[in-house]
Amino acid sequence: MGFAEELKHECSNDWDAAINHPFVDQLLSGSLSDDDLRRYLVQDYQFCDAFTALLGQAVASAPALRSRLVFARVLGAFASDENTYFQDCFNELDVPEADRSAPALGIVTRDFDALMRSALATRSYPDVLAVLLVAEWLYGDWAARAGDPAAWPTAPKHSEWIRLHNNPEYNAWVTWLRDEFNAVEPVSPEDRTRVAKTFAEAVRLERAFFDAALVPSNVAPSDVLA
Repeated sequence: MGFAEELKHECSNDWDAAINHPFVDQLLSGSLSDDDLRRYLVQDYQFCDAFTALLGQAVASAPALRSRLVFARVLGAFASDENTYFQDCFNELDVPEADRSAPALGIVTRDFDALMRSALATRSYPDVLAVLLVAEWLYGDWAARAGDPAAWPTAPKHSEWIRLHNNPEYNAWVTWLRDEFNAVEPVSPEDRTRVAKTFAEAVRLERAFFDAALVPSNVAPSDVLA
């Protein structure tokens, strides 16, 4: 068992709850409401800045050109395909410009953004990889539940989000990222503990982010987002 697999096993309760979350169930079935999808996408889009910076830091801190080039290619794809999905959905769901660029941030959104920026500030390759790996691997795991594309929801607002996280290129990227993380497993107990803590917190926040997307109808958004 590699370092990545070991850390995933240690977080298995949160990991499994996230990839089998009711939010994911509804997305995969195409029954996710526009209100819940809108709430999720508006908050998720706010991670784009920190996530782009993390990919940039991975380019800077990677130990070899081979690895730098992989991150550079992913950075380019993230800036095009994924951003296009967000903008198309925002247009379809009538999301106002203010909510696209500067919405009220949920507690989990703020905490996750802070975790990304904390990893970024370390300039440590394993710390940066820990956050990137959780974000990409966990999404690949829930998207894999979609199975045969012929059974995917017909609405692009649902099916395209699945496709972005369930295709041969994405799956190969997750495998490479996991192998890269295992290859730079920290040697010192202090570094190992810090990276493991970052990994576990990222998993916890992924689960909490799905929780926050399904706000009960009797709860005012301000009560959740404040």
